[in-house]
Amino acid sequence: MKKSAVLFCLTVLPLLLQAQFSITGTVSDSVTGEQLPGAHIIIRNTYYFTVSNPDGTFKFQNLKPGNYTLKVSFMGYREYIKNIDLKGDVKIDVLMQPAAILEDEVVISATRASAKSPETFQNISRKSLKAENLGEDIPFLLKSTPAVVSTSDAGAGVGYTNIRIRGTDITRINVTLNGVPVNDPESQGVFWVDMPDLVSSVDNIQIQRGVGTSTNGAAAFGASINIQTQKLREDPYAGLSSSAGSYNTFKNTLRFGTGLIAGKWAFDGRLSKISSDGYIDRAFSNLRSFYVSGGYYGKNDIFKVIVFSGEEKTYQAWYGVPGDSLATNRTYNPAGEYVDADGKMAYYDNQTDNYRQDHYQLHYSHAFNPGLNINTSLFYIRGGGYYENYKPDQKFSKYGLDDVIIGGDTITTTDMINRKHLSNDFYGLTMSVNYNNLKKLQMTFGAGYNYYDGDHYGNIIWAQYAGNSTIDSNWYYNTGIKKQYNLYAKANYQINDPLNVYADLQVRGITYDISGTLDDLQDITQAHFFNFFNPKLGVVYDFSVRHQAYFSFAVANREPTRSDYRDADKDHVPQPERLYDYELGYVFKSDRVRINANLFYMNYKDQLVLTGEINNVGAPIFTNVPKSYRTGLDLMGGWKISKKFRWEVNGSFSSNKILDFTQYVDDWSPPYGQITRELGKTDLSFSPSVVANSTLSYQPVKRLFIKLISKYVGKQYIDNTSSPDWALDPWFVNDVMVNYSLRTKFIKEIGFSLMVNNIFSFKYESNAWVYHYYYDGKEYALNGYFPQAPINFLGGISLKF
Repeated sequence: MKKSAVLFCLTVLPLLLQAQFSITGTVSDSVTGEQLPGAHIIIRNTYYFTVSNPDGTFKFQNLKPGNYTLKVSFMGYREYIKNIDLKGDVKIDVLMQPAAILEDEVVISATRASAKSPETFQNISRKSLKAENLGEDIPFLLKSTPAVVSTSDAGAGVGYTNIRIRGTDITRINVTLNGVPVNDPESQGVFWVDMPDLVSSVDNIQIQRGVGTSTNGAAAFGASINIQTQKLREDPYAGLSSSAGSYNTFKNTLRFGTGLIAGKWAFDGRLSKISSDGYIDRAFSNLRSFYVSGGYYGKNDIFKVIVFSGEEKTYQAWYGVPGDSLATNRTYNPAGEYVDADGKMAYYDNQTDNYRQDHYQLHYSHAFNPGLNINTSLFYIRGGGYYENYKPDQKFSKYGLDDVIIGGDTITTTDMINRKHLSNDFYGLTMSVNYNNLKKLQMTFGAGYNYYDGDHYGNIIWAQYAGNSTIDSNWYYNTGIKKQYNLYAKANYQINDPLNVYADLQVRGITYDISGTLDDLQDITQAHFFNFFNPKLGVVYDFSVRHQAYFSFAVANREPTRSDYRDADKDHVPQPERLYDYELGYVFKSDRVRINANLFYMNYKDQLVLTGEINNVGAPIFTNVPKSYRTGLDLMGGWKISKKFRWEVNGSFSSNKILDFTQYVDDWSPPYGQITRELGKTDLSFSPSVVANSTLSYQPVKRLFIKLISKYVGKQYIDNTSSPDWALDPWFVNDVMVNYSLRTKFIKEIGFSLMVNNIFSFKYESNAWVYHYYYDGKEYALNGYFPQAPINFLGGISLKF
């Protein structure tokens, strides 16, 4: 036995010894010789990543012999790439060449987290997004990222889609595009359907979980999604991609760009069209969009104009499938349902949502020197559209109309078709100053101001009985005027090589005026004013290039939405929410393995939570609860098993509670009112305790990639009662993705893609709503569930010229 142990040690010891090589170096300006701290340094095809120290040095240790590719990047300099045949310790002097032009990263640098930020974040590259971009919207392209649950009203990822991160919905997720706020100021939501195929014009996306760094627009109560559109491509290009799949889903995209003209100018464009019938009955989508940009790129200046637009027509599917229909007809859609003159069930053909949104952005950046730059952005978002409804047996009085008298009969109700319109203008300015003394201190000062004007109104376009009424006039009209400003200052200070401290202070002010009447003729005129202070503090400690730890504490405040005010009980005006967010993380990385662990505790004061009721467009109604929290652990891991196999996994394990929840249930029997239930400690709705993802990648030959993508979502409640009767069952879904590309003399690249979703046809619902009520002493419920499609596929081909 002892001889075997000795023999084993003698065999393994040389292998261990040969792994003790290192790559060290210094990053400097090739012209001035000045050392460059904060440069990003990676070893390709490994998990190694670091940034240069205050003296410009870096070090990778415990590397096995072999061939490595070192990549160094720093804003304002050309990318440095060096191949290294590692047979012993290597020392490199990295001399960075100043870039001939300023790079696009400067536009978003103020709102991005970096390796020295004490936050949990993930960057998704253009390459990763492109591989899965066959027609599904952004929430579905992000579904494998940590703590994410995506859902689709139509059940197949096209049309109305949504995303939750750590159980929080899109109204609590800050979304910016090139640093410009995207969240609608009134609803605070993001309607991805209004920006179809945006991802075809996206270079990268960063998701920050928790409060994250200060940014523009809505508060981040669960996460931030920071999107950067495509960067400069110096060579001319053109591309055509088409895909098709289940439920008559089709996507066609044309992309083109001039490359850099005369070393200074560049223009890019895209045209897209997506259509799908959807998995749910009549849940069709017809989507069109375009993107154009033009820019001037100088050594110290960028001037860039971006215009993009999206237009959508979707059949309404936002009410979901009634719970009692799931067992017999999972695709049943009650929207537009009525009984025709023959007594048969019929459906109105144009029960649709119609909306167009135009985005205009103007960006200017100037670098005074490598350590100081300024960014300014002007933006304007114009939106307009309506959704159309067939409404049988409607009372004239409900619409402010007189009853109709025909002969001696008084008619009090009529069938009708109405339209509810939204027209809005959202514009503003953002700016930032970024300072880096190239030694220890990095600072950012930022500000933003925006103005929103939204008009909500409805008209009747047809009625079976109209009398002398002016049918096409508005029966309701209300406006929302919202003004917002924010000021922030951020600082990173490198105390010594391993220790970095961080501070981020933001002041945000809001004025919100609502005036006019709702569709029920109720006057909702009101005004609200808020001033919030949102501090963030943190520390990052690098034990070595392999080990890093961080801690942060942040405060965020969020004002109620328009619907919170619109649907609230007059005696219970919604109050703003406050979040205290604690994040503690650890990162380990080596050539083959990467592990991230992040503990979080999110303590809420006056969080707005679901009551269980929905309004007339299927949106949930919220109320404040004094105390609630989310706490848990995010785990992420990557393992490069071999040259052909790689495994990426992540899991979010959490407890999400309301400490003392009171349920209010409407009583529809005289004398009417509400029944109160004191339920004590309950689970927060739509907050599964487990969300886990796995992606197993296999590359059998060059340019062929096969992925098995798996997702598990644990049990989640659809209201805050913790009742097992009102819960979504756990689901475990598997997809297969295949990508292959080849190159020819005439076409730069031909790409083939195939995505097979839900390969085992698992039956599950990803979202739902419920409204409880009493009648004659018995409890009833109205509800709607959103079933997702069984096995389905999307296949595509792309051509690059």
